[in-house]
Amino acid sequence: MYSMPPNIGQEMRKIRTEMRISLDTAARLTGVSKAMLGQIERGESVPTISTLWKISTGYKVTFSNFITQPANDNNVLSISDIYPIKEENGGMLLYNIFPFDPISGLDFLQIHMHPHCRHASFPHTNVLNEYIVVMKGQLEMTVNEKVYLLKEGDAMSFQGDLNHVYANPSNEETIFHNVIKYK
Repeated sequence: MYSMPPNIGQEMRKIRTEMRISLDTAARLTGVSKAMLGQIERGESVPTISTLWKISTGYKVTFSNFITQPANDNNVLSISDIYPIKEENGGMLLYNIFPFDPISGLDFLQIHMHPHCRHASFPHTNVLNEYIVVMKGQLEMTVNEKVYLLKEGDAMSFQGDLNHVYANPSNEETIFHNVIKYK
């Protein structure tokens, strides 16, 4: 069973308060409406992965700032203990395996995509590179309109500030690791 999700809204409010910006300013920086930001901060709405990316990019913080859970002393964990962030009507599950580390500048995510799931991601101006390793199934990556079909064991990297789309073209689940290097 999954643990309870991290309190994304409280963390968003904390970061915004530390930045000393209003919800109006936050909306301009992120491209997310003032109303939606307020709902998320109050815990009335759960943001999608795309919305979290917009906010992290606008605030110039890492994606995992919002989804980090307390670490174990021994760094051993089970995927079943990590609460996934859901996108595409539950067809895509994002697990924050190793949250952002300021020394390495990396986030380490594991993503599960149901058959025929597709997720379009906008450019992340705060990301230097993304690294993908397919662990199970197939992943169709579109980067700046060029399509790549990755199979189990294949890997690729691309600049994070480019348009990119993740898609599972098959009838089987796809699992891949996504390592994000921040600027």
